[in-house]
Amino acid sequence: MSVRLDDLDRKILRELQRDAGQSLDVIAKTVGSSKTPVWNRIRKMREAGVVGQQTVLLDAESLGFEACFFVLIRTSEHEADWQDKFLQVLRDRPEVLEAHRLAGEIDYILKVRVANARAYDEFYQALISEVKIFNVTALLSMEEIKFTTELPV
Repeated sequence: MSVRLDDLDRKILRELQRDAGQSLDVIAKTVGSSKTPVWNRIRKMREAGVVGQQTVLLDAESLGFEACFFVLIRTSEHEADWQDKFLQVLRDRPEVLEAHRLAGEIDYILKVRVANARAYDEFYQALISEVKIFNVTALLSMEEIKFTTELPV
């Protein structure tokens, strides 16, 4: 379900995506409005589910998480019990930053951030010990070319 947004809403969203930590005064000045209308629009967009939780982005490499793996998973299991267990295992693993169920030959793709290849192997060994998986392929990202969380609103 999409929400109706006008140009001012979109400007506010772009500013929030760029830096949600900036003050309402700064956002209002940047988008050409005053503080109260901007606050009311943000509140309405939160209530509508357009704006979610606020957080900060951390630099993975400076924290020692230097290896990013994309993990392709094929399974021969498609029962609800297996899927529930698999999804719970993924939710419980902090190394898994993203998980997507796919159409096509690959069933799932995970984005996994770890310190190094040894740490990835520990993750892999734990994963396959907890759930039955038909095939796992790990692809090491050599370089992050683009990363953003900003949607083109």
